[in-house]
Amino acid sequence: MTLTAVHANAGPAPRHLRHCTSDHSPALSQSQTARPRAAATGRSALMAGVLGLALLSPLMASDAEARELSVSTVLSDAFPWGQAAEKWAELVEERSGGDLTLRVYPNAQLVAGDQTKEFSAMRQGLIDLAVGSTINWSPQVPELNLFSLPFLMPDHAAIDALTQGESGKQVFAAIESKGIKPLAWGENGFREVSNSSKSITSPDDLKGLKIRVVGSPLFQDTFTALGANPTQMSWADAKPALTTGAVDGQENPLSVFDVARIDQVGQSHLTLWHYMADPLIFAANQRVWKSLSEQERTLLTETAREAGAWEIAMSREGNAQRLADIEARGVNVVKLDEDAMQAFRDATQSVYESWTPKIGEALVETARAEVEASR
Repeated sequence: MTLTAVHANAGPAPRHLRHCTSDHSPALSQSQTARPRAAATGRSALMAGVLGLALLSPLMASDAEARELSVSTVLSDAFPWGQAAEKWAELVEERSGGDLTLRVYPNAQLVAGDQTKEFSAMRQGLIDLAVGSTINWSPQVPELNLFSLPFLMPDHAAIDALTQGESGKQVFAAIESKGIKPLAWGENGFREVSNSSKSITSPDDLKGLKIRVVGSPLFQDTFTALGANPTQMSWADAKPALTTGAVDGQENPLSVFDVARIDQVGQSHLTLWHYMADPLIFAANQRVWKSLSEQERTLLTETAREAGAWEIAMSREGNAQRLADIEARGVNVVKLDEDAMQAFRDATQSVYESWTPKIGEALVETARAEVEASR
Protein backbone atom coordinates (compact mmCIF):
# COMPACT_ATOMS: atom_id res chain seq x y z
CA MET A 1 0.00 0.00 0.00
CA THR A 2 1.36 3.44 -0.82
CA LEU A 3 1.55 6.19 1.76
CA THR A 4 -0.64 8.28 -0.52
CA ALA A 5 -3.38 5.67 -0.24
CA VAL A 6 -3.05 5.45 3.53
CA HIS A 7 -3.42 9.26 3.73
CA ALA A 8 -6.29 9.58 1.31
CA ASN A 9 -8.98 10.36 3.87
CA ALA A 10 -6.96 13.13 5.44
CA GLY A 11 -6.05 14.94 2.20
CA PRO A 12 -3.02 14.78 -0.11
CA ALA A 13 0.22 13.53 1.37
CA PRO A 14 3.11 15.97 1.62
CA ARG A 15 4.95 16.37 -1.69
CA HIS A 16 8.04 14.47 -0.53
CA LEU A 17 5.88 11.45 0.43
CA ARG A 18 3.43 11.25 -2.46
CA HIS A 19 5.59 8.91 -4.54
CA CYS A 20 7.03 6.87 -1.67
CA THR A 21 5.66 3.41 -0.89
CA SER A 22 5.89 1.12 2.09
CA ASP A 23 6.43 -1.88 -0.22
CA HIS A 24 9.31 -0.34 -2.15
CA SER A 25 11.81 -3.25 -1.60
CA PRO A 26 12.89 -5.22 -4.69
CA ALA A 27 10.95 -8.43 -5.42
CA LEU A 28 12.34 -11.61 -3.75
CA SER A 29 14.23 -14.08 -5.95
CA GLN A 30 13.48 -17.82 -5.94
CA SER A 31 16.61 -18.43 -3.83
CA GLN A 32 15.10 -16.30 -1.09
CA THR A 33 11.90 -18.25 -0.65
CA ALA A 34 12.85 -20.37 2.34
CA ARG A 35 10.10 -20.20 4.95
CA PRO A 36 12.14 -18.71 7.85
CA ARG A 37 13.55 -16.04 5.56
CA ALA A 38 10.10 -15.31 4.16
CA ALA A 39 8.64 -15.04 7.64
CA ALA A 40 11.40 -12.66 8.68
CA THR A 41 10.85 -10.59 5.58
CA GLY A 42 7.11 -10.46 6.28
CA ARG A 43 7.75 -9.30 9.82
CA SER A 44 10.15 -6.64 8.54
CA ALA A 45 7.61 -5.42 6.04
CA LEU A 46 4.94 -5.28 8.74
CA MET A 47 7.21 -3.33 11.06
CA ALA A 48 8.12 -0.96 8.24
CA GLY A 49 4.44 -0.40 7.53
CA VAL A 50 3.66 0.27 11.18
CA LEU A 51 6.60 2.66 11.42
CA GLY A 52 5.47 4.44 8.27
CA LEU A 53 1.97 4.92 9.65
CA ALA A 54 3.36 6.13 12.95
CA LEU A 55 5.49 8.70 11.18
CA LEU A 56 2.59 9.75 9.01
CA SER A 57 -0.08 10.03 11.71
CA PRO A 58 0.92 13.55 12.86
CA LEU A 59 0.58 14.70 9.26
CA MET A 60 -2.83 13.05 8.99
CA ALA A 61 -3.96 14.63 12.25
CA SER A 62 -2.70 18.04 11.23
CA ASP A 63 -4.55 17.95 7.91
CA ALA A 64 -7.71 16.58 9.52
CA GLU A 65 -7.72 19.34 12.13
CA ALA A 66 -7.07 22.19 9.67
CA ARG A 67 -10.36 23.91 8.86
CA GLU A 68 -11.52 26.78 6.69
CA LEU A 69 -14.68 28.77 7.43
CA SER A 70 -16.44 31.16 5.09
CA VAL A 71 -17.02 34.79 6.12
CA SER A 72 -19.65 36.89 4.38
CA THR A 73 -19.46 40.67 4.22
CA VAL A 74 -21.29 43.21 2.09
CA LEU A 75 -18.40 45.56 1.28
CA SER A 76 -14.87 44.84 0.12
CA ASP A 77 -11.67 45.72 1.92
CA ALA A 78 -11.68 49.13 0.23
CA PHE A 79 -14.10 50.04 3.04
CA PRO A 80 -13.72 49.74 6.84
CA TRP A 81 -16.48 47.09 6.85
CA GLY A 82 -14.53 44.79 4.55
CA GLN A 83 -11.31 45.58 6.39
CA ALA A 84 -12.92 44.36 9.61
CA ALA A 85 -13.52 40.93 8.06
CA GLU A 86 -10.01 40.77 6.64
CA LYS A 87 -8.53 41.74 10.01
CA TRP A 88 -10.52 38.95 11.66
CA ALA A 89 -9.21 36.43 9.15
CA GLU A 90 -5.66 37.66 9.62
CA LEU A 91 -5.82 37.35 13.41
CA VAL A 92 -7.40 33.89 13.34
CA GLU A 93 -4.77 32.47 10.99
CA GLU A 94 -1.97 34.05 12.99
CA ARG A 95 -3.20 32.88 16.40
CA SER A 96 -4.14 29.36 15.23
CA GLY A 97 -0.91 28.80 13.35
CA GLY A 98 -2.96 28.10 10.25
CA ASP A 99 -5.02 25.31 11.82
CA LEU A 100 -8.14 27.49 11.47
CA THR A 101 -8.52 29.91 8.58
CA LEU A 102 -11.27 32.24 7.42
CA ARG A 103 -12.00 32.93 3.75
CA VAL A 104 -13.69 36.29 3.24
CA TYR A 105 -16.35 36.62 0.55
CA PRO A 106 -17.02 40.37 0.04
CA ASN A 107 -19.79 42.07 -1.90
CA ALA A 108 -22.40 39.61 -0.59
CA GLN A 109 -21.04 36.98 -3.01
CA LEU A 110 -22.50 34.09 -1.02
CA VAL A 111 -26.04 35.44 -1.49
CA ALA A 112 -25.68 36.53 -5.12
CA GLY A 113 -25.31 40.16 -4.12
CA ASP A 114 -28.57 40.35 -2.14
CA GLN A 115 -27.41 41.52 1.28
CA THR A 116 -30.89 41.16 2.79
CA LYS A 117 -30.60 37.36 2.44
CA GLU A 118 -27.36 37.06 4.40
CA PHE A 119 -28.92 36.30 7.79
CA SER A 120 -31.26 33.65 6.36
CA ALA A 121 -28.36 32.04 4.51
CA MET A 122 -26.41 31.87 7.77
CA ARG A 123 -29.32 30.20 9.53
CA GLN A 124 -29.53 27.63 6.74
CA GLY A 125 -25.84 26.84 7.04
CA LEU A 126 -24.87 28.30 3.66
CA ILE A 127 -22.60 30.80 5.42
CA ASP A 128 -20.34 29.90 8.36
CA LEU A 129 -19.49 33.35 9.69
CA ALA A 130 -20.32 36.94 8.83
CA VAL A 131 -19.55 40.52 9.65
CA GLY A 132 -23.09 41.73 9.13
CA SER A 133 -25.15 44.89 9.37
CA THR A 134 -27.87 45.52 11.94
CA ILE A 135 -29.89 47.02 9.07
CA ASN A 136 -29.64 44.01 6.77
CA TRP A 137 -30.45 41.56 9.56
CA SER A 138 -33.31 43.56 11.07
CA PRO A 139 -36.12 41.90 9.02
CA GLN A 140 -35.27 38.61 10.77
CA VAL A 141 -34.39 40.13 14.16
CA PRO A 142 -36.82 42.99 14.96
CA GLU A 143 -34.76 44.15 17.95
CA LEU A 144 -31.99 45.23 15.56
CA ASN A 145 -34.27 48.02 14.33
CA LEU A 146 -33.35 49.77 17.57
CA PHE A 147 -30.23 51.20 15.91
CA SER A 148 -32.26 52.52 12.97
CA LEU A 149 -34.63 54.64 15.07
CA PRO A 150 -34.07 58.17 13.76
CA PHE A 151 -31.88 60.49 15.81
CA LEU A 152 -31.69 58.11 18.78
CA MET A 153 -27.88 58.21 19.02
CA PRO A 154 -26.37 61.70 18.74
CA ASP A 155 -22.70 60.72 18.98
CA HIS A 156 -20.20 57.89 19.34
CA ALA A 157 -20.57 57.87 23.11
CA ALA A 158 -24.24 57.04 22.65
CA ILE A 159 -23.47 54.20 20.23
CA ASP A 160 -20.98 52.74 22.72
CA ALA A 161 -23.48 53.09 25.55
CA LEU A 162 -25.93 50.90 23.64
CA THR A 163 -23.61 48.27 22.18
CA GLN A 164 -21.61 47.86 25.39
CA GLY A 165 -24.57 48.16 27.75
CA GLU A 166 -27.74 46.30 28.63
CA SER A 167 -29.29 47.12 25.25
CA GLY A 168 -26.43 45.38 23.48
CA LYS A 169 -26.82 42.30 25.66
CA GLN A 170 -30.53 42.09 24.89
CA VAL A 171 -29.90 42.48 21.18
CA PHE A 172 -27.27 39.73 21.23
CA ALA A 173 -29.72 37.46 23.05
CA ALA A 174 -32.33 38.13 20.38
CA ILE A 175 -29.86 37.23 17.61
CA GLU A 176 -28.85 34.04 19.39
CA SER A 177 -32.48 33.00 19.73
CA LYS A 178 -32.64 32.99 15.92
CA GLY A 179 -29.85 30.44 15.53
CA ILE A 180 -26.89 32.78 15.10
CA LYS A 181 -24.12 33.23 17.68
CA PRO A 182 -23.08 36.92 17.97
CA LEU A 183 -19.47 37.46 18.98
CA ALA A 184 -18.51 41.12 18.78
CA TRP A 185 -19.43 44.59 17.54
CA GLY A 186 -18.00 46.58 14.65
CA GLU A 187 -19.21 49.81 13.08
CA ASN A 188 -20.28 51.05 9.66
CA GLY A 189 -20.73 54.59 10.96
CA PHE A 190 -23.37 57.31 11.12
CA ARG A 191 -25.43 57.59 7.96
CA GLU A 192 -25.57 61.01 6.31
CA VAL A 193 -27.88 62.15 3.50
CA SER A 194 -26.88 63.53 0.09
CA ASN A 195 -28.67 64.68 -3.03
CA SER A 196 -28.05 66.26 -6.40
CA SER A 197 -30.15 69.41 -6.24
CA LYS A 198 -29.98 71.41 -3.00
CA SER A 199 -28.76 71.72 0.56
CA ILE A 200 -30.91 69.94 3.12
CA THR A 201 -31.22 72.03 6.26
CA SER A 202 -34.81 71.30 7.32
CA PRO A 203 -37.45 68.60 6.81
CA ASP A 204 -39.09 70.81 4.16
CA ASP A 205 -36.00 70.44 1.97
CA LEU A 206 -36.59 66.70 1.68
CA LYS A 207 -40.15 66.98 0.41
CA GLY A 208 -40.59 65.29 -2.94
CA LEU A 209 -37.00 64.08 -3.24
CA LYS A 210 -36.52 60.49 -4.34
CA ILE A 211 -34.06 59.01 -1.85
CA ARG A 212 -32.52 55.58 -2.30
CA VAL A 213 -32.81 53.56 0.92
CA VAL A 214 -31.92 50.04 2.00
CA GLY A 215 -34.49 47.27 2.18
CA SER A 216 -35.88 48.08 5.62
CA PRO A 217 -39.47 49.20 6.21
CA LEU A 218 -38.28 51.47 9.01
CA PHE A 219 -36.22 53.48 6.52
CA GLN A 220 -39.26 53.79 4.30
CA ASP A 221 -41.28 55.11 7.23
CA THR A 222 -38.57 57.57 8.31
CA PHE A 223 -38.19 59.24 4.93
CA THR A 224 -41.93 59.20 4.33
CA ALA A 225 -42.39 61.04 7.64
CA LEU A 226 -39.90 63.64 6.40
CA GLY A 227 -41.86 64.15 3.20
CA ALA A 228 -39.40 62.40 0.87
CA ASN A 229 -40.14 59.65 -1.62
CA PRO A 230 -38.02 56.68 -0.40
CA THR A 231 -37.03 54.16 -3.04
CA GLN A 232 -35.68 50.80 -1.93
CA MET A 233 -32.92 49.25 -4.04
CA SER A 234 -29.71 47.26 -3.60
CA TRP A 235 -26.39 49.09 -3.56
CA ALA A 236 -25.53 47.47 -6.90
CA ASP A 237 -28.49 49.28 -8.45
CA ALA A 238 -28.07 52.53 -6.55
CA LYS A 239 -25.12 54.09 -8.38
CA PRO A 240 -26.65 53.60 -11.85
CA ALA A 241 -29.91 55.09 -10.54
CA LEU A 242 -28.05 58.09 -9.15
CA THR A 243 -26.17 58.50 -12.41
CA THR A 244 -29.33 58.59 -14.52
CA GLY A 245 -31.28 60.69 -12.05
CA ALA A 246 -33.80 57.94 -11.39
CA VAL A 247 -33.27 58.86 -7.74
CA ASP A 248 -32.22 62.24 -6.37
CA GLY A 249 -30.25 61.20 -3.33
CA GLN A 250 -29.03 58.50 -0.97
CA GLU A 251 -27.93 58.00 2.63
CA ASN A 252 -24.73 56.26 3.71
CA PRO A 253 -21.75 56.60 6.05
CA LEU A 254 -18.95 58.99 5.07
CA SER A 255 -16.66 56.05 4.31
CA VAL A 256 -19.04 54.80 1.62
CA PHE A 257 -19.61 58.28 0.16
CA ASP A 258 -15.85 58.83 0.00
CA VAL A 259 -14.53 55.47 -1.24
CA ALA A 260 -17.40 54.84 -3.67
CA ARG A 261 -17.01 58.42 -4.99
CA ILE A 262 -20.70 59.21 -4.72
CA ASP A 263 -19.83 62.78 -5.71
CA GLN A 264 -19.07 61.46 -9.20
CA VAL A 265 -22.71 60.49 -9.75
CA GLY A 266 -24.14 63.95 -9.17
CA GLN A 267 -24.30 63.96 -5.37
CA SER A 268 -23.07 67.51 -4.84
CA HIS A 269 -24.87 68.25 -1.54
CA LEU A 270 -24.16 66.36 1.70
CA THR A 271 -25.86 66.96 5.05
CA LEU A 272 -24.27 65.70 8.26
CA TRP A 273 -27.22 64.83 10.43
CA HIS A 274 -26.16 61.55 12.15
CA TYR A 275 -29.75 60.39 11.86
CA MET A 276 -28.88 56.78 12.64
CA ALA A 277 -25.85 54.53 13.06
CA ASP A 278 -25.17 51.09 11.67
CA PRO A 279 -23.27 48.84 14.10
CA LEU A 280 -21.75 45.72 12.57
CA ILE A 281 -21.92 42.28 14.16
CA PHE A 282 -19.34 39.50 14.01
CA ALA A 283 -21.30 36.27 14.19
CA ALA A 284 -21.32 32.51 13.56
CA ASN A 285 -23.85 29.93 12.47
CA GLN A 286 -24.90 27.97 15.57
CA ARG A 287 -24.22 24.53 14.05
CA VAL A 288 -20.74 25.63 13.05
CA TRP A 289 -20.22 27.15 16.49
CA LYS A 290 -21.19 23.93 18.25
CA SER A 291 -18.84 21.90 16.03
CA LEU A 292 -15.84 23.91 17.20
CA SER A 293 -13.68 23.02 20.17
CA GLU A 294 -13.72 25.26 23.23
CA GLN A 295 -10.30 26.53 22.24
CA GLU A 296 -11.51 27.43 18.75
CA ARG A 297 -14.57 29.22 20.12
CA THR A 298 -12.39 31.28 22.44
CA LEU A 299 -10.06 32.07 19.55
CA LEU A 300 -12.90 33.21 17.27
CA THR A 301 -14.49 35.34 19.99
CA GLU A 302 -11.29 37.05 21.12
CA THR A 303 -10.13 37.78 17.58
CA ALA A 304 -13.59 39.07 16.60
CA ARG A 305 -13.56 41.48 19.54
CA GLU A 306 -10.04 42.60 18.69
CA ALA A 307 -10.85 43.07 14.99
CA GLY A 308 -14.04 44.94 15.89
CA ALA A 309 -12.29 47.32 18.28
CA TRP A 310 -9.56 47.91 15.69
CA GLU A 311 -12.09 48.66 12.95
CA ILE A 312 -14.20 50.99 15.11
CA ALA A 313 -11.17 53.05 16.13
CA MET A 314 -9.80 53.14 12.59
CA SER A 315 -13.16 54.11 11.11
CA ARG A 316 -13.80 56.93 13.59
CA GLU A 317 -10.29 58.32 13.32
CA GLY A 318 -10.57 58.43 9.54
CA ASN A 319 -13.78 60.47 9.38
CA ALA A 320 -12.11 63.90 9.60
CA GLN A 321 -9.84 63.16 6.65
CA ARG A 322 -12.70 61.65 4.66
CA LEU A 323 -14.78 64.78 5.18
CA ALA A 324 -11.87 67.00 4.17
CA ASP A 325 -11.37 64.96 1.01
CA ILE A 326 -15.08 65.14 0.15
CA GLU A 327 -15.16 68.91 0.60
CA ALA A 328 -11.98 69.26 -1.45
CA ARG A 329 -13.80 67.60 -4.35
CA GLY A 330 -16.34 70.40 -4.37
CA VAL A 331 -19.19 68.81 -2.41
CA ASN A 332 -21.29 71.31 -0.45
CA VAL A 333 -21.32 70.00 3.14
CA VAL A 334 -23.96 71.20 5.62
CA LYS A 335 -23.58 70.69 9.37
CA LEU A 336 -26.85 71.07 11.25
CA ASP A 337 -27.07 73.02 14.49
CA GLU A 338 -29.15 71.86 17.46
CA ASP A 339 -32.29 73.76 16.46
CA ALA A 340 -32.24 72.19 13.00
CA MET A 341 -31.67 68.75 14.49
CA GLN A 342 -34.64 69.17 16.80
CA ALA A 343 -36.87 69.92 13.82
CA PHE A 344 -35.91 66.58 12.28
CA ARG A 345 -36.48 64.77 15.58
CA ASP A 346 -39.94 66.29 15.90
CA ALA A 347 -40.82 65.33 12.34
CA THR A 348 -39.98 61.67 12.90
CA GLN A 349 -41.79 61.00 16.18
CA SER A 350 -44.41 58.97 14.31
CA VAL A 351 -41.69 56.42 13.52
CA TYR A 352 -41.19 55.80 17.25
CA GLU A 353 -44.91 55.41 17.76
CA SER A 354 -45.21 52.71 15.12
CA TRP A 355 -41.88 50.93 15.64
CA THR A 356 -41.41 50.87 19.41
CA PRO A 357 -43.96 48.05 19.88
CA LYS A 358 -42.21 46.00 17.15
CA ILE A 359 -38.78 46.47 18.65
CA GLY A 360 -39.91 46.08 22.23
CA GLU A 361 -40.93 48.90 24.54
CA ALA A 362 -38.64 47.77 27.34
CA LEU A 363 -35.64 47.63 25.01
CA VAL A 364 -36.33 51.09 23.57
CA GLU A 365 -36.71 52.58 27.05
CA THR A 366 -33.48 50.91 28.18
CA ALA A 367 -31.70 52.34 25.15
CA ARG A 368 -33.04 55.84 25.76
CA ALA A 369 -31.87 55.71 29.37
CA GLU A 370 -28.41 54.54 28.31
CA VAL A 371 -28.14 57.32 25.72
CA GLU A 372 -29.18 59.92 28.28
CA ALA A 373 -26.62 58.59 30.77
CA SER A 374 -23.87 58.85 28.13
CA ARG A 375 -24.34 62.62 27.70
